[in-house]
Amino acid sequence: MATTNSAMSPLPALALLLLLRVCGARDPARPNFVIIMADDLGIGDLGCYGNSTLRTPSVDRLAREGVKLTQHLAAAPLCTPSRAAFLTGRYAVRAGMASHNRLGVFLFTASSGGLPPSEVTFAQRLRARGYRTGLVGKWHLGVSCRHRDDFCHHPQRHGFESFHGFPLTNLRDCIPGSGSVFYSSRHLVVHVPVQVLLVCALTLALLHLLGLARVPVAVVVVPVLLTVAVAGGFFAFLHYFRPANCVLMTGFEVVQRPASYEELTQRLTREAVGFLERHAHTPFLLFLSFLHVHTAHFAAPKFAGRSRHGVYGDAVEELDWSVGQILDALDHLGLANDTLVYFTSDHGAHVEEVSEEGEMHGGSNGIYKGGKATNWEGGIRVPGVVRFPRELGRGLELAEPTSHMDVFPTVLALAGAELPADRIIDGRDLMPLLRGTRMQSEHEFLFHYCNAYLNAVRWRPQDGSALWKVFYFTPNFDPGTNGCFSSHVCFCFGKHITRHDPPLLFDLTRDPSERRPLTPESEPRYHAVLAAVGEAVAAHTRTLDPEVPQQLSLSNLVWKPWLQL
Repeated sequence: MATTNSAMSPLPALALLLLLRVCGARDPARPNFVIIMADDLGIGDLGCYGNSTLRTPSVDRLAREGVKLTQHLAAAPLCTPSRAAFLTGRYAVRAGMASHNRLGVFLFTASSGGLPPSEVTFAQRLRARGYRTGLVGKWHLGVSCRHRDDFCHHPQRHGFESFHGFPLTNLRDCIPGSGSVFYSSRHLVVHVPVQVLLVCALTLALLHLLGLARVPVAVVVVPVLLTVAVAGGFFAFLHYFRPANCVLMTGFEVVQRPASYEELTQRLTREAVGFLERHAHTPFLLFLSFLHVHTAHFAAPKFAGRSRHGVYGDAVEELDWSVGQILDALDHLGLANDTLVYFTSDHGAHVEEVSEEGEMHGGSNGIYKGGKATNWEGGIRVPGVVRFPRELGRGLELAEPTSHMDVFPTVLALAGAELPADRIIDGRDLMPLLRGTRMQSEHEFLFHYCNAYLNAVRWRPQDGSALWKVFYFTPNFDPGTNGCFSSHVCFCFGKHITRHDPPLLFDLTRDPSERRPLTPESEPRYHAVLAAVGEAVAAHTRTLDPEVPQQLSLSNLVWKPWLQL
């Protein structure tokens, strides 16, 4: 009997060790993270920021149970550079993720540009610390570099253990009948060449018929054939764009081409909840990156036609439902207290979004001027809500300047990960502000880029006497409007902007809507402020690498058939 007991005794001991290991897999000191980002959502679209006509109870609940940031700022007013800065904690220009040309985002899955492999994301740092990391939804930071299967820019090359979503973005072209983002280029790409070619063919034919010149029939036919080729090529491009670019991926595989939008938010939400359930016993980071509310708008039958703001409002309310499902899952799994939930939008609402029928498809930026693609407050002041019950109070508001880039150092600090020592990190740890142990933002200066061009600078003096904002150029809005409706989006150079010398100066504490530029007569500190900001710009510029490879160069933006998924 003694021998039997001796032989069996290691088994209970081993079972006990395994049990202790499983039970100890979750370090209570290391929180979980659920990072939620909407697309093109305006700060004025949410109830907790003053909207009384759209129903957003889930995000409003987050604000009641956590901290609402009222001066939270996107690091760029366009999707691709904003998301690059968000994930890396660095201005997008440092990674070459800010464009020097008219197009500031990726439009093809077969572009060769993207978030460089040398960049470090918060997902990479947390995965190295033993976190399970997943991305559900939109990426929009490139796919491959030289070969269709090298996936050098793919989320799973940037620290995400799993990916289920869109490698590109949601576009009007992705849903039949919703129009096209390329319609605005028809005049330059199709109408002008076709008209020139037809006039050429007609002129040659008339010269021949009138006997003024001997023109072979073949010479007349050539411009006609070219006309057919130009028009046919453009419409073929529109036809094949959707299956080539509007795709759903799981990992490195395309699982749906073209992606179906039927119950899409519900499917992505189930994927996100499944991630939480699978990793409930280990530290995790979930990045839920919504396609809502970028056009084309869509919503499941449960939400379609239910809001007071058309298809845009339906999309907002469906997004909010999805946020509620995530919060409910955290409650059900007993994880709410130990999970930091952060909600934001990648930049301001796209005010120029109008359907072909004239319906407004863009959101509200509240009292703030401008919107997406501009560095007026409407383009960069975004929702920011943080809930972390075990460490943060409820129903608090924080009015200090904070940035998307702050998420990187905040997440790393809480997870016990070190900041990269070989590069500049522009973000600052938010926790001292959120806990109330620090009263003023560490961001004395914030630099606002329009693509790769320094557009504006925000200065919060340490004495807290004002909140200055200096503009070196501003976009040329269509007369009497709040945007660049004739071009669908504002641009950053040439005839599309007005340069200011001396720069425009605003005090956002007195003029948050940026309606009244200050002058030396109206502001005694005018020259001193401009001088201080100028010195800060010079110091900041010296930290930039002018040789960084440009990921959004025309050669990296164009479609490359050998990279097509």
